[in-house]
Amino acid sequence: MGINPSGHNEAGTETVQLRDVTTTINGVEWSGRVAIEEVLLDLLRTRIRLTGTKRSCESAVCGACTVLVDGQPISSCAFLAFEIDGRSVVTIEGVGSDAGLDPLQEAFVRNLGAQCGYCTPGQIMSAKGLLLRSPTPTDEEIREWMSGNICRCGCYSAIATSIREASDASTERG
Repeated sequence: MGINPSGHNEAGTETVQLRDVTTTINGVEWSGRVAIEEVLLDLLRTRIRLTGTKRSCESAVCGACTVLVDGQPISSCAFLAFEIDGRSVVTIEGVGSDAGLDPLQEAFVRNLGAQCGYCTPGQIMSAKGLLLRSPTPTDEEIREWMSGNICRCGCYSAIATSIREASDASTERG
């Protein structure tokens, strides 16, 4: 028996508990029904087709799936999708604009803050969260804040340089 979008099987028996969700994702309102056990990562990647957010450890320890929810970085692999109801979500696709890259993205490119690139979306989203909280972070704040993001290529120095540079650029722009 198949499950229809209402969460009922063909016999009409409820098989999945669903919740209605209305949220803003990258500045665009989205409404839909989500299963209570669906994680935000799956909603973003499979249903909304925003595939920049990466799946890796699936246990909220590597940072590859980081997105911002109300400006705070969260691990979307361990965050239930229904929890975004009434909230704002920003993914890597929502950073920058049609006019060009965000200064943080430009700094990552300039400083080679990514090699294989797999962790880069999560790194950028965590760094955006830091810069929202502390526009001119210290080196210690950068190290502490970014400690939840693993880079298997070892680009930590270039990532920290990129964050400092983006911070300096935003300070100069006023």
